[in-house]
Amino acid sequence: MSRLILSITLSLASAAFGASPRPVRAKHAIVTSASGIASETGAAILKKGGNAVDAAVATAFALAVTYPTAGNIGGGGFMVIRMNDGRATTIDYRETAPGKASKSMFLDAKGNVIEGASKTGHRSVGVPGTVAGMALALEKYGKLKWRDVVEPARKLASDGFLVSHDFARSLKSLDGKAKNFEETRRVFQKSGAYLQEGELFRQPDLAATLARIAEKGPREFYEGRTAELLAKEMSAHGGLITVDDLRQYRAIERAPVRGTYRGYELISMAPTSSGGFLLLQMLGMLERFDLASLGHNSSAKYHLLIEAMKRSYADRAAFVGDPGFVKVPVAGLLSRTYIESRSKSIDPDRATPSERVREGSPAKSESSETTHFSVVDAEGNAVSNTYTLRDGYGSGITVTGAGFLLNNVMDEFAAKAGAPNAFGFPAGEANTIAPGKRPVSSQTPTIAAKDGKLAFVVGTPGGTTIPNTVLQVVINMIDHGMNVQEAVDSPRIHHQWLPDQVRFEKFGVATDVRRGLESRGQKLQLEKDAGTIGMVHAIQIEAGTGVRLGASDSRSADGRAVGY
Repeated sequence: MSRLILSITLSLASAAFGASPRPVRAKHAIVTSASGIASETGAAILKKGGNAVDAAVATAFALAVTYPTAGNIGGGGFMVIRMNDGRATTIDYRETAPGKASKSMFLDAKGNVIEGASKTGHRSVGVPGTVAGMALALEKYGKLKWRDVVEPARKLASDGFLVSHDFARSLKSLDGKAKNFEETRRVFQKSGAYLQEGELFRQPDLAATLARIAEKGPREFYEGRTAELLAKEMSAHGGLITVDDLRQYRAIERAPVRGTYRGYELISMAPTSSGGFLLLQMLGMLERFDLASLGHNSSAKYHLLIEAMKRSYADRAAFVGDPGFVKVPVAGLLSRTYIESRSKSIDPDRATPSERVREGSPAKSESSETTHFSVVDAEGNAVSNTYTLRDGYGSGITVTGAGFLLNNVMDEFAAKAGAPNAFGFPAGEANTIAPGKRPVSSQTPTIAAKDGKLAFVVGTPGGTTIPNTVLQVVINMIDHGMNVQEAVDSPRIHHQWLPDQVRFEKFGVATDVRRGLESRGQKLQLEKDAGTIGMVHAIQIEAGTGVRLGASDSRSADGRAVGY
């Protein structure tokens, strides 16, 4: 590795809620992701003359090799792109429901949801979109050839890489799924045991798949030998995806949603993702309050955030679906008049119970496991990308002979309108299943500019916690003046309207702050260990110098920012 490459590994031993290490400084360009190896792959592409989109595509394919709990070619996601001249766009490569899918496919004869049916087995798999999404982004906004950005991942899969402690520990969570799938056990186990720390992990079947995709182009995944292997896997085990489903899949370029907050312009994903509207609507509600004067960890500030979260998530449940199937009133949801009306219903001194929080009436115009990476190149082009297999290791199904895991994204539809999904969130009729439909996502890849210049790039995994995680990182930087690493490492809270409870990280809320929230009527989730909320990988442009400051969340043991 060149001496010009700067890198830092942020260990979980670092106190996530104490003093943060300094962000990684890079004069020219930087990549930050959940895998240091993948970040190195993207940074190497940048050094070879690739732009941010080239590096993003290479990083995405590398994560499919080195971070299989979420990195993927068998899932889908969203990419936000901002070019250095201010042009911005998004790529929606969300998975779709197979042609044989139906609204009642996860209901029993009495119309009740069959527990676990939408997230287990071959019928839980949606048509993957990642390869098509990467191809569309590269074709329209990249500089390098397709083969050049896929080849590093192929080599990683063929040559192998050393298993880290965190990766070895992560594989144990695959056990409950892998016991049902012989091919998954074959790929991720050695002599009947999961790979151990320090062992070399080679993936010859995945390497062969990546070689086919690199040589024959991205449509090979949807129309070639890889498509045949995927369809055969489905047919042999009662899955619904066919060769026709794969052939018909297309990624979609969409206009981003845009908003402002205290002089910053924010660019994020429109539906099918709900994340962009949630982020912008919550920031709009909070802008009339002086959050900085309330203090970062105060009960008064957290109370306001929680109340904004309740109102926005109620709107999400009522209005957001695939815009190809339902009319999503994005402009109405983000209109200043509507946001002000929602904000004025917030009582700074008293919680509104969730059962009394309903969706508003916007104007009817114009929407576990995931991973995020951010890229900024030497010219100031930026990419914010979030993609997923849905749960950790997705469905747990490895395509026989192809070496890659498949998603279980069908659980992100509403199996029945109003029924809670795995995150406890009750999606509405707009997000029920239909053939070819894309399920609503919470993914919130976001890019910010100020005075026409790139300011920061941010995103995170975390299911329904994603918009709230991005919200708090943005507020940390803008309202509280934190640098990007401090903003990313700070403790976080979460409320999603229903169930009516505030989730917070262990050691993240002091006892007196908790009492202050409870005195206002907020209901806190009080498990001994509520886990972590999000895993952010972000980049900030240092004012005055233009230096790229990279942050990999201290919650991410193998995450790293790499630049030059």
